[in-house]
Amino acid sequence: MKFLALEVEAPGLTAADFAPHSRDEAARVWELVKAGLIRETYFNPDDHTAVLILEAADRAEAQQALDSLPMVQAGLIRFDLVPLAPYTGFERLFGDTP
Repeated sequence: MKFLALEVEAPGLTAADFAPHSRDEAARVWELVKAGLIRETYFNPDDHTAVLILEAADRAEAQQALDSLPMVQAGLIRFDLVPLAPYTGFERLFGDTP
């Protein structure tokens, strides 16, 4: 199952709060990419946050992967996790059902 993960930073933090964790965070993300759990990584330049696409058996597995990130463990960030399913609205173009 595919999931969209949107990073949410804890309030009141500065870049200095994140710096000690940056290398470990990147290394753990890379491990999750190699394991096939994180499929795509993006960066939202408007609010300086990560946007991830995960492929996991279920929500629990996706959440467990995100919870293993050092910045999550340090309480600096969390992720809003959104399950994704294929869009079926195009069927309205081809079927008899409105």
